[in-house]
Amino acid sequence: MVDTSGMKCLLIFAAMAVGTISACGGVGHGGGKEVTDPPTIDDLANATFDGLFDEPVQLIDGRWEGEPFVPGGASRPTVGLVDHFILRGDLDGDDSEEAVVLLWENQGGSGTRDYLAVTSRSGSGLRNLATALIGDRVQLKSGWIADRRITLDIVRAGPEDPACCPTERARMVWTLNEDGLEQTAEEVVGTLSLSDLEGPGWVLEELDRGRPVQDGVEIGLSFAGDKVTGAGGCNRYFATVSSEGPGKLSFDGMGATMMACPEPAMEAEQRYLKTLAGALSFGFLRGRLVIDCETEDGYVTLLFSPQDSSENNGAG
Repeated sequence: MVDTSGMKCLLIFAAMAVGTISACGGVGHGGGKEVTDPPTIDDLANATFDGLFDEPVQLIDGRWEGEPFVPGGASRPTVGLVDHFILRGDLDGDDSEEAVVLLWENQGGSGTRDYLAVTSRSGSGLRNLATALIGDRVQLKSGWIADRRITLDIVRAGPEDPACCPTERARMVWTLNEDGLEQTAEEVVGTLSLSDLEGPGWVLEELDRGRPVQDGVEIGLSFAGDKVTGAGGCNRYFATVSSEGPGKLSFDGMGATMMACPEPAMEAEQRYLKTLAGALSFGFLRGRLVIDCETEDGYVTLLFSPQDSSENNGAG
């Protein structure tokens, strides 16, 4: 008679290594819980979220609108999903990654409140595990998950700042427990400055609000000390940068190589460099860099994403 016990153990071990149910009735990960993939942004665009109002809200294509505050009025509560920002990581130690997204909420006034929402995938679908308020009119610079903690770098109004123009940099940390998201740390780390722009670089997404860069045109911007370099879509450009105070910036001595390129790259580059030369101020919008510029046609906003989203804000 052939002894197959050793072979059986090897097969069981192999099954457990890939997280499948073994012949002995166990599960390979999470102490009996099946390992699942985290929800995607597309999944979450139609998910249900708690913790914003007394009743849950059901997003449809990333948005929810409540009834007008006054019958026939224009003002109503509105919630939206930030579709370029998602963090993934194991927050509860079950070996499955949760997805952390941003929700914004506005009730018709000038203030917009941002929330963190933690979600997971289960056999019954998506589940909103917890939702927590970040703040009103805060600027999110970056965020990440490490050691089962969510960390956000934000810019908010300091003691002397008007609500419109925050300059205080702070770091906030949350952990997930049975009661939801608990803020476990908060620290003021400085004042907004040009050093906050340094790093792997920025990629232009919009030449103005609602005007995305044409497909196939790549425009970038990198800061290092008082120097700025980048690709304009066709040529390399350079300049010096200075600041007269928190959130302020201006470019001087701007120059570029002189290579001719076909459209639409040439037109986009010329418009971009002309706009950038009139830069006045900068800030952050839910993980993206915003530079406000003054041009002969009025004020224009340039919107950039981090060059390496996985390291800067987990954008997906």
